[in-house]
Amino acid sequence: MRWWKILGLAGVAGVAATGVVIARAERRRRAYTPEEIRDRLRARLAEGSGDAEGGVPAEDQA
Repeated sequence: MRWWKILGLAGVAGVAATGVVIARAERRRRAYTPEEIRDRLRARLAEGSGDAEGGVPAEDQA
């Protein structure tokens, strides 16, 4: 086999491996219910703002 054939096979294997990783991540992402996503986002907001309740700051409420 010539070097370019080996390089081509390695490229095909790399593309296939990348597809597997993307498909696995997509499956994991879609496994969450909307409520779980909402709860996770609220927890991240509370963590980032330092607010223990995760609510909207008073100055942002209308």
